[in-house]
Amino acid sequence: MANILITGGTGMVGRALTQVLIAKGHHVVILTRNPKSSDQPNISYCQWDIPNGTIDPKAIAAADHIIHLAGAGVADKRWNKARKKEILDSRVQSGELLVHALKTIPNKVQTLVSASGIGWYGPDTAKSLDKGFMEDAPADTAFLGETCRLWENAIKLVETLGKKLVIFRFGIVLSNDGGAMIEFKKPVKFGIATILGSGKQVISWIHINDLCNLLIQSLDDQQFNGIYNAVAPETVTNKEFMLTLAKKMKGSFFLPFHVPAFLLKLVLGEMSIEVLKSAKVNSFKVQSAGFKYTYPTVDQALEELVQSDK
Repeated sequence: MANILITGGTGMVGRALTQVLIAKGHHVVILTRNPKSSDQPNISYCQWDIPNGTIDPKAIAAADHIIHLAGAGVADKRWNKARKKEILDSRVQSGELLVHALKTIPNKVQTLVSASGIGWYGPDTAKSLDKGFMEDAPADTAFLGETCRLWENAIKLVETLGKKLVIFRFGIVLSNDGGAMIEFKKPVKFGIATILGSGKQVISWIHINDLCNLLIQSLDDQQFNGIYNAVAPETVTNKEFMLTLAKKMKGSFFLPFHVPAFLLKLVLGEMSIEVLKSAKVNSFKVQSAGFKYTYPTVDQALEELVQSDK
């Protein structure tokens, strides 16, 4: 089986992806600033240091494929000038480091799969509400749109080295092990379904299992090449999502509660723009490449996540 090098392997997506890969018989090498010994034979760790521009050449030389997930968490902390720089630099500099390593270290890497985000797209328009944002839409000029543009540009140079490059713009990843789902569930546990702002903003999401399977399928499947939206076929509004989640968790024993937009702006600052933004993103390109979703609807996804969390 293949040697898969993962950046960001200790994050929510990276941890889940690693377990799926080793279950399929692959060997996973995780790039980290602080490598450690592994208690699993199919997982090993190698060092890289993004700010200092160093990477273990053995990790590059041994890899058949690279899955690039590294990047500071967008929603982990309130945005200020320093945090925004950290979010941007962690993505751009890591991409530049990988490109440089592939250019200078003899290697057999066939495919590089890179994360990006649907923050690429701006707020919904009449056209996107009808068809959904397609991959050829221009990048938004706000912070996340510009971050995604520079992120993707940094890694696109891999194509000049004769490697297959696949970029996935992740929607909101639904997982019981981290990310937005943890925050969605917190108030529901107390019987409150918190609807953000008007609740009419469209959420484009994907179940963690579908995301992992999509990333893995794209490695060898020649149908995949270029940029894809990693989102489920069904989009829902924030209100629809929260009411569905509350019903799954509490039956009829919950109360809907609207959190006013002004309060979100006060608490979250600039990040509230993204929380309140409606972005309907289209999954047609992924489906046309032959990917089959296990959880195509929010009802199916939340049912699995709530049941597996009991």
